[in-house]
Amino acid sequence: MSTALPEKIVLPTRRLDPALVDLLRSLKPGDRIRVVQTVRVGKRTWEAVADGVFRAIAYLETGITTERVKEDDLVVPVVRFTKPNGELSSISIDENTRVSRL
Repeated sequence: MSTALPEKIVLPTRRLDPALVDLLRSLKPGDRIRVVQTVRVGKRTWEAVADGVFRAIAYLETGITTERVKEDDLVVPVVRFTKPNGELSSISIDENTRVSRL
C-alpha cells in the first residue's frame, strides 16, 4: 500500500476546515490519532470516537451500482488507521469530522 498523500484533500460538495486539512497532511504512518464523527439517525445524533495508529489518507470512489457517467461518482477522502485491537479501519471524512493527534 502506498503512503503517498493525495495532492489535495477535498470533499465533493462541501468544504473541509483548512486546519483539518493541514493536520491530515502532517500525519505520518505510526502517529496515534483520535477520530470523532457525528452520527445521525433520524432526529437523534451522537458522537462516535475511534482511536488508533494512522496508516494513510486515501480516496474512496463511491457511486451507484448501475452504469452511469463518470461525473455521477463521488470521491471522498478516508483516513486509514489500525485500532488498538489490531483491526484495520477506514473512516470517510466529512465537514463535521474531527481528527486529533494523540
